[in-house]
Amino acid sequence: MPFWKNDRVTPAQIIILGFFTLILAGTALLMLPFAVSGGERASFLDALFTATSATCVTGLVLHDTALYWSSFGQAVILLLIQIGGMGVVTMAVAISIFTGKKIGLRQRWIMQESISAPQVGGIVRQTRFILKTAFLIEAAGAVLLSLRFCPEFGFFKGLWYGLFHSVSAFCNAGFDLMGAGGSAFSSLTGYTGDFLVSCTVAALIVLGGLGFLTWHDFREHGPRLRSYRLQSRLILTTTFALITGGFLYLFLFEFRQPQWQDLSLGQRAAASLFQSVTPRTAGFNTVDLGRLSQPGQLMMILLMLIGGSPGSTAGGFKTTTLAVLLLSSYAVFRRRGSAQCFGRRIPDETLRSAAAILLLYLLLFLTGGVLISIIDGVPLMAALFETASAIGTVGLSLGITPGLSSPSRLILIILMYFGRVGGLTMIYAVTSGTPVPMTQFPQERVTVG
Repeated sequence: MPFWKNDRVTPAQIIILGFFTLILAGTALLMLPFAVSGGERASFLDALFTATSATCVTGLVLHDTALYWSSFGQAVILLLIQIGGMGVVTMAVAISIFTGKKIGLRQRWIMQESISAPQVGGIVRQTRFILKTAFLIEAAGAVLLSLRFCPEFGFFKGLWYGLFHSVSAFCNAGFDLMGAGGSAFSSLTGYTGDFLVSCTVAALIVLGGLGFLTWHDFREHGPRLRSYRLQSRLILTTTFALITGGFLYLFLFEFRQPQWQDLSLGQRAAASLFQSVTPRTAGFNTVDLGRLSQPGQLMMILLMLIGGSPGSTAGGFKTTTLAVLLLSSYAVFRRRGSAQCFGRRIPDETLRSAAAILLLYLLLFLTGGVLISIIDGVPLMAALFETASAIGTVGLSLGITPGLSSPSRLILIILMYFGRVGGLTMIYAVTSGTPVPMTQFPQERVTVG
């Protein structure tokens, strides 16, 4: 019996097993001789790393995607990005819908957990809306990008590049094919001041990272933000604040430093906007990140850890987690009994979950960075940048990942997998058999701070 039909397997376990199965299938396909452009066979670890990065929509790579992988290999990577970005469960349900199969109550329950929906009712209709909207946005992005790529690379290659980068951007993956121009690992650095490419890719990243429930609110209520559910309003507010804050720092401070004097004012503005969007959690870059100052690298690390929003194609510990923790801190400062926002109270259970997620992400991020720094002797800041990129499923890199040893690559694989399936999903999958205690101990106050 398949694991997804076993009643003893919880939705959380199905999600993590689904991603694991997809990674193994992708690894097998990428190990085929014709998946590599030179006709040689990729090693197991190289294929596993790339399949994990694509399935977990990260973008960290050991080889330049355009130069190392054949057209078949690139197509496999794109398929893994699409399935991994939309979610394994979402795509499985989509196949059932398109083939006319009946969606049972258990499948609806699993789907609810997969997209973080508030209720089971209407979940199939909502899945149809998600798929139609996603494919429409990706198609629109492909057309816009093809307007630039077709004149540059030729019609058919330009269309392929437009489609690949549109799907990669919307799914917040960060894989690119620009190495074919002769400069490996160049990402979109050749389009620093190109507003068509920069704005299109940035818009796709933001739309993919807002979350499916926010799309649903927009469909139901249009621009009437007061009618949106609290989660959507928190997502939109936090996303706007993070993009604006990142843009202002980069434009007013980072890109005014001597190493960036070759950028014009327009290029600085475009680069500031793009680099404030892409750490959450896409992995494209239009400037050489190795030239960033240490404060600039630290800001990028923080944005990568935060990531996108729940029920989206993005990773990280999520914008809502940050918002809940900030609102709870504000409530403590104002001596309020609970966190409040937009005329609503936030349950204490949500605060406990947010604190646990943040602590777990920080622990794994710091542990992985320290271990990589020790194992490979790389600077700690560079190692932390890579681990933040992995656990946030971002894909930005300072260029050290291809030179890391096998143990360090395995650490990044684990972090990418954990970052995609989610902290709470992993915890619930492991502790699913633990009984809930029916009794409580006496309460006693503890002084903190």
